[in-house]
Amino acid sequence: MKELEKGFYYHYKHDSSGEVGNYAYEVLNIAHHTEVDGLEESAMVVYRPLYEAPVYKIGKHWDVRPLDMFIENVTKDEVEIQRFTKVEDKDTIKELENIKNKMYGE
Repeated sequence: MKELEKGFYYHYKHDSSGEVGNYAYEVLNIAHHTEVDGLEESAMVVYRPLYEAPVYKIGKHWDVRPLDMFIENVTKDEVEIQRFTKVEDKDTIKELENIKNKMYGE
């Protein structure tokens, strides 16, 4: 089965010249849909926004997305790129940790 590291990710819509938290997410874990046969087919990524996305505003809900869709490539401006990219920069991770703590009280 495909694996995905927990941590912070940017969605391809992230604007690197904007706020550090725009289109930033924290991947919490992998879950499985109980009504879908097969571990590969049922794998869903559980993640939460680090900006005031609609799911946050309605009650600090989290997002889920099929794992295959989370890790797939998309086309933006006629260039194929990853839908989500793991944040590796230590300073950015610290900033995102602070945002997470403020938003989710951790």
